[in-house]
Amino acid sequence: MPLPYSKKVLELFRNPKNLGRMDDATVHAVAGNPACGDMITFYLKINDEDVIERATFESYGCAANIATSSILTEMIKGKSLEEAWGISWKRIAEEVGGLPSIKFHCGILAVGALRRAIRLYYKRKGAAPSWMPERLTFEEKQALEEEELAEVLSKRVGGGGADV
Repeated sequence: MPLPYSKKVLELFRNPKNLGRMDDATVHAVAGNPACGDMITFYLKINDEDVIERATFESYGCAANIATSSILTEMIKGKSLEEAWGISWKRIAEEVGGLPSIKFHCGILAVGALRRAIRLYYKRKGAAPSWMPERLTFEEKQALEEEELAEVLSKRVGGGGADV
């Protein structure tokens, strides 16, 4: 039985915005869920005022995964990193016209990838802003599942670790 996706989800799945690798990205981060197989890489081009000039993504996943990543890249363009950080997965779900409950994790992964990229950007700068929580958010923790699984599997087969 097909999932009841909104017209917006189906449109973004068929015609995603900002899809593809960004070779001159300031920072990028991966998020994934080994249980369902969805994986996202977010790329951000950030200017000197900590504003997102461009955002792109690569995705291996379902229609909801692609749609939520696509809409999030549109939502964060021109926003400060603080504004982008404040976008919730629930808002993403609303922007795409709703998601079946079994697909909520797709919005969570998109936010997790974005927040991981922002946290990495500030880590490289050497100082986190006061608005960023010290501890990982729920979305960031969910995004780490894929990386942790990849590291466990690579150790079992004698390979190296995963990149952020």
